[in-house]
Amino acid sequence: MEWTIWAGFAAGLLISTVTAPVGVSGAVFLLPVQLSVLGVPSPAVTPTNLLFNVVAGPGALWRYRRDGALHGGLARRLVAWTLPGVIAGAAVRVFALPGPGVFRLLVAVFLLPLGAWLFLRTLRPARRRPDTAEPSAGLLAALALTVGLIGGIYGIGGGSLLGPILAARGMHMGRIAPATLAATFTTSLAGAAAYAVLALASPGPVAPDWWLGLACGTGGLIGGYLGARLQPYLPETALRLLLGTLAAGLGALYAAQASF
Repeated sequence: MEWTIWAGFAAGLLISTVTAPVGVSGAVFLLPVQLSVLGVPSPAVTPTNLLFNVVAGPGALWRYRRDGALHGGLARRLVAWTLPGVIAGAAVRVFALPGPGVFRLLVAVFLLPLGAWLFLRTLRPARRRPDTAEPSAGLLAALALTVGLIGGIYGIGGGSLLGPILAARGMHMGRIAPATLAATFTTSLAGAAAYAVLALASPGPVAPDWWLGLACGTGGLIGGYLGARLQPYLPETALRLLLGTLAAGLGALYAAQASF
């Protein structure tokens, strides 16, 4: 239907504009819109979300690269470990977890307390640590691999999970946002390809809704660029409060949906 295409474009534009400054592609917020408003079936909603990330990602990444914010090894390390996780997650999603109910509950349990803690910690900060609080190599690898697996299963890219964790450790949002968006884009590209292959072996609705995914992604491409351009002008405290609010709000939304 034509209205779903325009609704998808508007949703992608609005969500990406708000989430790109904090390193979140917005796919995790687009997921309930696709399920509840646009009527995308499960598990096809997951590759459609990944398609959104693939199309939308270059907007914010191009702006961050132009500003020099993609320099450094954090993005490379996140990409290296999320890639194998997202491919494994795609296989798990198609053959073992076709329903969204467990995902909603897990997201609620994880993001609601994490977002609330990040919000409160920003308002009442402890003794400030220097901006070198990057996790150890082993912990970062385990974190990225786990997030990649979750992203492959549910098509969320992983920035919505990586961002709050790294921010809670005291890392600067100017480092977090480009790195998590780079990991989201790369893993979404690999995940979308994996679902395209798995669609050949599965009788269910595994292939993405191409037109809707492209429409949402086009809106996200524009919104991501706008959000990345705004990021350097937004105060660090405001960005942390925004990320904490988004995480807690999403957790509350999924908790309410999981109860039905």
